[in-house]
Parts: sequence; C-alpha cells; structure tokens
Amino acid sequence: MPSTDPNLGLTYGWTLGESGWHTGMDANLKRLGALVGLSVIDRTTTTPPASPSNGDRYIIPSGATGAWSGKTNQIAVRIAGAWEYHVPQPGWIAYIVAEDKLSVYKSTGWSAGVTP
Repeated sequence: MPSTDPNLGLTYGWTLGESGWHTGMDANLKRLGALVGLSVIDRTTTTPPASPSNGDRYIIPSGATGAWSGKTNQIAVRIAGAWEYHVPQPGWIAYIVAEDKLSVYKSTGWSAGVTP
C-alpha cells in the first residue's frame, strides 16, 4: 500500500509488481513538473484565460470565477488541456513573471514579494 509524502504530496512505496502504480507515478511526474522551479504568469487574474497553453501556471487570487472559483491561493496548472490545482505549503516560493518578483507562501497567504 503506497504512502504519501507530506511535502509535495508525492506517492511512494508501491510493492514490487503491485498493479495501479502507473496512475500514481503519472500524478507524481505531473506534480513535479508543475511545482519544482515554480514560476507563475500572474496572481491577479481572476478568470481562467480563454486560450491557455499547456504548462501555464497561475496563483489563484481571491474572488476568482469559473473553474478557479473557491481555489484561492492554489496553483492552477494547465496540463493536457485541463486545469489541475495544487494547494501550497508554507515555504513554497514562486516567481511571479508579471511582477518580476519572488513570493513566499505563508500560513496567511502569499507574501507581497521581493525583486530578485
């Protein structure tokens, strides 16, 4: 029976020959691709873009609508034509392209940011 890593939420510990590991490994690889070296386009866009590209990432602000409604502070990542969401943990750092700033996630939300 697999376990879940408390930091990135990765699944590990499959028994040799255990079936079903492929879906868990796919999820692990997508999560790593989405979050390692985290850079987001923007954190003020409240409506999901009409024509996003695969790989686009955003920090969802409060007041978001549509597919992003109720997902404040989460990371939205466009993968295979659909939005996937990741709940940040304290200490995560994101580069905000639109602001040219680094922001850190704290228990109170994302920091204002600093210019690197």
